[in-house]
Amino acid sequence: MKITRREFSRLAAATPLALRKGERRVDETAGSLTDVSGIRVGHFTDPRRPTGCTVILADRPVTAGVDVRGSAPGTRETALLDPVNSVEQIDAVLLAGGSAFGLDAASGVVRYLDERGRGYATGAGPVPIVPAAILFDLAVGDGKIRPDAEAGHRACLAARASAVEEGNVGAGAGATVGKLLGMDRAMKGGIGSASIRVDQLVVAALAAVNCIGEVRDPETGELLAGSRNPSGKGLTDLRSVLRSRNIAPPSMIGQNTTLVVVATNADFDKTRMTKVAQMCHDGFARAIYPVHLPHDGDTAFALSTGETKDFSLTQVGALAADVTARAIARAVLKARSIPGFPARE
Repeated sequence: MKITRREFSRLAAATPLALRKGERRVDETAGSLTDVSGIRVGHFTDPRRPTGCTVILADRPVTAGVDVRGSAPGTRETALLDPVNSVEQIDAVLLAGGSAFGLDAASGVVRYLDERGRGYATGAGPVPIVPAAILFDLAVGDGKIRPDAEAGHRACLAARASAVEEGNVGAGAGATVGKLLGMDRAMKGGIGSASIRVDQLVVAALAAVNCIGEVRDPETGELLAGSRNPSGKGLTDLRSVLRSRNIAPPSMIGQNTTLVVVATNADFDKTRMTKVAQMCHDGFARAIYPVHLPHDGDTAFALSTGETKDFSLTQVGALAADVTARAIARAVLKARSIPGFPARE
């Protein structure tokens, strides 16, 4: 379902799916990725159509790992996060809409860091290290409008250590969910964030949710957003659909991705942070069904600021999965309707 730029300029809102009596609303005490000291988040949201980018800036270099489970990823500089490779720390992570075109936004983050003398030390001066990943939102509005280097630079200028803005912003501006049965039955996705504290330990997540499947509450299993019924009212249970009949192969090959950045103040090396990134994907599976499909680019980054010792990898990885699932749920609960794609409001 393609919506023109002119249609987006009109004030025509889709009908939101209201909460039923007794259902829980968003947990306003869920926390934020920026609860990890030294992490700032900035969004650039394009005013011309729903798309944008989100940057996660570290005040000083952080140790990082990555794990890609989707079979159609769009990434930059992720190979260097392999524990066998030499670069130990990074300066930022960039998430963007715009499909492969959106990777250009990482160049703007590199420019911002270069202007401040940040980066991996070389004989010719510091070189900023900015891994990036993208999601596909080109079918929402005018697909010729994509995040570029200037968008990435502006996201950096907007970066703050305050609570992360959620919903229809940054990399989540054009995100949609529940596309397994067609774009005409999809709903609005977006950006969500959550954190958890245990004594001095902080583990937090930010998610940009653009999945082909449905999103459920990881605690209760309640269906939050997904494929709408043909009437447009209520939601279709995709588990029941997949267990009861054949469905046509989705046409949105490579057009569905959930991106997550987890950060912690636990002091771990790159190998351990790679394991944390792997464990994050348990959170994907708790909140999204189905997930990690041939058409997805699902990617998890894990960052360590290294401020706190004496916490186990087992605990941090388990908590990383928990906050990932909560951040994914918040992304659809905080989303707002746009023409053609109602939200859970």
